[in-house]
Amino acid sequence: MNKSAGIPLHQQIYDRIKEKIMNGEWPVGTRIPPQRELAERFGVNRSTVVYALGELAADGLIEAMTGRGTVVANNTWNLLSSAPSPDWNRYVSSGFYQPNIRMIQAINKAEADPGIVRLGTGELSSELLPAGEMLDKLNRSHAAAFSLGYSEPKGSLALREAVSRYLRSKAIIASPASILIVSGGLQALQLISLGLLHRGSTIFVENPSYLNSIHVFQSAGVHMHGLPMDEEGLRTESISRLKRQHNASLLYTIPSFHNPTGSHMSSARRQELLNLCSRERLPVIEDDVYGDLWLEQPAPLPLKARDQQGLVLYLGSMSKTLGPGLRIGWIVGPEPVIDRLADIKMQTDYGSSALSQHAVAQWLSEGLYEEHLTRIRRVLKLRRDYTLRLLEEDYRELADWSCPQGGFYIWLRFKRALSIRSLFDHALAEGILLNPGMIYDRNDRQHLRLSYAYASMEELRDGLQRLSRMIRGLA
Repeated sequence: MNKSAGIPLHQQIYDRIKEKIMNGEWPVGTRIPPQRELAERFGVNRSTVVYALGELAADGLIEAMTGRGTVVANNTWNLLSSAPSPDWNRYVSSGFYQPNIRMIQAINKAEADPGIVRLGTGELSSELLPAGEMLDKLNRSHAAAFSLGYSEPKGSLALREAVSRYLRSKAIIASPASILIVSGGLQALQLISLGLLHRGSTIFVENPSYLNSIHVFQSAGVHMHGLPMDEEGLRTESISRLKRQHNASLLYTIPSFHNPTGSHMSSARRQELLNLCSRERLPVIEDDVYGDLWLEQPAPLPLKARDQQGLVLYLGSMSKTLGPGLRIGWIVGPEPVIDRLADIKMQTDYGSSALSQHAVAQWLSEGLYEEHLTRIRRVLKLRRDYTLRLLEEDYRELADWSCPQGGFYIWLRFKRALSIRSLFDHALAEGILLNPGMIYDRNDRQHLRLSYAYASMEELRDGLQRLSRMIRGLA
C-alpha cells in the first residue's frame, strides 16, 4: 500500500482485488484469502480490509458462501463483460494430476518466506552450494564445448560420458547409451510412471516413503503398497507373498540414507533384496540421490552394482549435492527402457537445460565434484553432530532418535501422544517450519523429519529450543 498517496487504504485494497478479478487472475468461484491474511499482506488493520470487502460485495464482485468463505461472485463477469466466463475452477478440479496434500502446499508456500526457520527442508543451504565457483568455471570454459541448442534425446553425450566414468567409482558399469539425463530425480519418477506402468498397477515402497509426499505415481493411476522397515532397511520376508497378492509391477527403494528416516540398508540386506527380486522377477527402482553424502565411511555398493540381470533402474541426481536449481539427474538401465523413457522426455520438455548439463559435465570431468563432496561431507558431519548435541540437551525426555550415517535427516519419534497437526500449525505461526511424519505415512502421528542440512547453526539451536517448549506445552 502507498500510505503517502491521497487514496484511502481501503480504496487501494478495493482497486487491487478488483483488478485481479477484471484481468482474470481470480476467476468466478475463486476463494478470497481470509481477512486476517489479507490484513497481513497489505500491512493494514483488519477493519480496513473488512471495509474494502464490504464495498466489493456491494458492487456484486464477491459474496460470502456458507462453507466456502468469501468467493468471487457468479455475477462478476456480467458486470465486466457480456460474454459468459469460463469456469476455470471446473477445469482445475477435473485435471488428472492430483494436487499436493494441504500440508505439503503449506510447506511449499512457507519455504518462500526468508524469515522462517526451516527445520525439515531437504536441501543444502545456499552457503554450502558452490555458486561462485560454478559461475567462475563457466566464465572460463571453452566456447567450443558449449552449445545453447537442443541436446540429443538421451542428453548431452559429454555429460553421459562423464556420468558413465563417475558411476565406475560405485562399481556400476554403464555405457552412455544406457544413461538418460533428466531434469532431476522427480522427472525420472514421472517418466517411469508414464512410460513403464499402466493405470491400476501396484508398486511396493518403503513405509514411510518419500513417494507419499508427492503424487507423481498416484496421478498416473498407480497404487502404492507400503512395506515395513527395520534398522537394516527394507524388510523382505513378505515381498513374495504380497507380490502374488497384489500383482506388483516394481519396487521403489532409497537404500542409502533413506528419506525420511535417515536409515541405511546393510550390505547383506541389499544382496538379500536383490536375490529375492531376481527370483520374483520384480524390477527395482533404486533412488540413490543421497548415496554420495556419507559422513564416516562410504555406503555399501548400490543394488545396481550387484545387478547381473538388468533388473534395477538406478536414479542419481545433483539436486542434493551440487545444487537443486541445476535440475540435473540421470536414469541408468537397460537400453530399450532408456530409449522408451528418452522418447517420452522429448515429448514433454525436449531436453534438460543445456547450460546445466555443460556445467555438471565440467564438474564431473575435472574432479571438482569430488573436491566439493569432501567439503560438504565435513560440514554436514559437523552439523549432524551439533544437532544431535542439541537433541541430547532438550529432547531426551521427549523423543527417541538414531544417529544417521549420512544424508540429511534425523527421524525424531515422540515418546508421548501429541497432536502433530497442532504442533505443525503452532510452530508455523511462530516462524518455524516442520516436516511431520504424516507427510510420508498418512497414519504416522509420532515422528518429525529433522534436517541438519539447511538451517544455520544458530537457526538450529533457536528453532529446536523453541520447538521443545512448544512440545512440552502441547503435551
